[in-house]
Amino acid sequence: MTSESQAELRERLKELVSEHRDLDDMIARLVEETPFDQLKVQRLKKRKLKLKDEIARIESKLVPDIIA
Repeated sequence: MTSESQAELRERLKELVSEHRDLDDMIARLVEETPFDQLKVQRLKKRKLKLKDEIARIESKLVPDIIA
């Protein structure tokens, strides 16, 4: 993997982690409201889960497999 593609992946990873954190905050604020929009919360949680999967995929590309 070239250093350019690694740099791009690291930048994308930072963006995804930031978005994931923002979604977490947004979900927490929505749940504090009474009553809260359950459908909106479910959609945000689903998006958050997709981000988590993509973060894990990028991290696995950045960290080489070490065979013991």
